[in-house]
Amino acid sequence: MVVDFMHRAWEGDPNALAVVFGKTSCSYGRLLDRYRSLGTYLKTSGITPGKVVGLKGDFTPGAIALLLALIDNRSIVVPFTTASQKSDEIKAHVAQLEGMLEVERETDEVDYFPLDGHADHPYYARVRDAGTPGLVLFTSGTSGEPKGAVHDFSKLLEKFKTRRPALRTLNFLLFDHWGGLNTLFHTLSNAGQVLATGDRSPDGVCALIEQHRVELLPTSPTFLNLLLLSEAYTRHDLSSIRVITYGTEPMPLNTLRRVKELFPEAKLQQTYGLIELGVLRSRSKSDDSLWVEVGGDGYQTRVVDGILQIKAESAMLGYLNAASPFTEDGYFVTGDMVEVEGSHIKIIGRKSEIINVGGEKVYPQEVEDAILSFDNVADVIVHAERNLITGNIVCAKVRLKHPEDAKAFSTRLKTFLRPRLRPYQMPIKIHVGDSIALSDRFKKMRANEETPGA
Repeated sequence: MVVDFMHRAWEGDPNALAVVFGKTSCSYGRLLDRYRSLGTYLKTSGITPGKVVGLKGDFTPGAIALLLALIDNRSIVVPFTTASQKSDEIKAHVAQLEGMLEVERETDEVDYFPLDGHADHPYYARVRDAGTPGLVLFTSGTSGEPKGAVHDFSKLLEKFKTRRPALRTLNFLLFDHWGGLNTLFHTLSNAGQVLATGDRSPDGVCALIEQHRVELLPTSPTFLNLLLLSEAYTRHDLSSIRVITYGTEPMPLNTLRRVKELFPEAKLQQTYGLIELGVLRSRSKSDDSLWVEVGGDGYQTRVVDGILQIKAESAMLGYLNAASPFTEDGYFVTGDMVEVEGSHIKIIGRKSEIINVGGEKVYPQEVEDAILSFDNVADVIVHAERNLITGNIVCAKVRLKHPEDAKAFSTRLKTFLRPRLRPYQMPIKIHVGDSIALSDRFKKMRANEETPGA
């Protein structure tokens, strides 16, 4: 069986706590029993090996056991979150779903709904011919239709066969995101504790950390900023935290330094992963540095024209609905612009997010870092707006810490920024708003922002 290596890790103590989701908890012995019964359920439901099946759930014991049963059934799995998304229908169509399994978050009960999809994509044929389980993950789709990445699931699982230290881990990232699944498999393969919640608000997360003495918090820079702004850390005991990992988007240096002040004893580690490749091993230069080494066994990296390229043994077969992003010699073109210093890189933003102002390149992250260092700024998102003269102008939507007249704030901010930014980097329009658009993956959504004010 594909996940035998996990079962062996659980044999030492079947009574050990495996999963906590809300008020539900489950030992490794019970998780194994549930996995076996759901394996039988798949067979009686006619879910044969190679069938493309959606799995809608969260990190409940039932959803986790069902995912493992689907892997051993050599199904091709398409994860969905329990929260209904506008893009779910698009994803189901692109994936050619032949059935949908849903795990109810409150009761942890499983339902199966056969669908009439005809999954005949050539990548599916390759997975079936190999006799391995498959996985389809979707990009966020913030800049267009979500792209479906098809994986040989067994290749993604290979790295988890090496035992590593187990920490009490919060499964913060989502069920349909490789970051969330990566955390899950790392924890299970080392017989750790999967601690999850449906409430991903700062107070909800902090309450779980306090209650279960969470040691490892994998999250995003945007969530860490929300944590700082909410001051939820003042209402809960977070002293158990030993490691905080962050990824999915560039980290503002100001936010990183504030997190380090809040958690002086914790190790802060930048992570790097993509749904197309998996999560690479990484090592930050220091806790308060944005420079990081990425790679590890099974990965090769290079930088071409300022863009990071990666060759990976665990790389996807390809997209269901887009052209191949691989070079002729097998490197994946990530689209991430980086600076290089020896063996370290610093991610400065996505190539697709660069703002071209009169032929000059503006990286939104650099402008956001400058704005975040100004007093009374809680959060900011920088984006482009079309302009007939320069092609684009730089715009900023700012959320304030405390109420202030918008025009007075805009004037103060521009005065502050002039010696810190070049003229073409200066935001021409500044809009003071109550919120910043975030995706369900706790990432800023630049494409959805409009700046009506000046």
